[in-house]
Amino acid sequence: MGRVKDARYWIETLGLEEHPEGGFYRLTYTAEQRMATPGFPGERAASTAIYFLLSGEMGERGRFSAFHRLRSDEMWHFYAGGPLVVHVIAPDGTYSQLLLGGDVEKGQQFQAVVKAGCWFASAPLSDDGFALVGCTVAPGFDFEDFELAERDALRAEYPRHAALIREFTRS
Repeated sequence: MGRVKDARYWIETLGLEEHPEGGFYRLTYTAEQRMATPGFPGERAASTAIYFLLSGEMGERGRFSAFHRLRSDEMWHFYAGGPLVVHVIAPDGTYSQLLLGGDVEKGQQFQAVVKAGCWFASAPLSDDGFALVGCTVAPGFDFEDFELAERDALRAEYPRHAALIREFTRS
């Protein structure tokens, strides 16, 4: 009989580490091709990819990915566990959500994209579940292109989303 494939299994098996925004990750791919792209300081890898896992059973740091934004589009890919909700606030204040998961009849998607410049946060749909996903970024991810939201500043910018911002920020 095999081991239960819960959040701890995937963290150990895939060698995931804590991510600054919350959750656990591991870089799995960095393109060798480097490119200069308007709006980005210096060159970036053409693309990067990570495994990313969120789980309430892993404590407060693992329960959600806090609001942040990137200079690049980020494509999300569902792999295992339960559905994952990605909360998105566009620069104009429009709110939307992406639902990643394996049940397309319930509106879940295997892939979804967060556009560059949008604020976004994510969490498993179930408080006691986990979600293992992948994220592909092009131009490739660089922490210089990553901005973690500050709660009060984000609420001041988008007051109609204050409750959501409070839930998915840490400071």
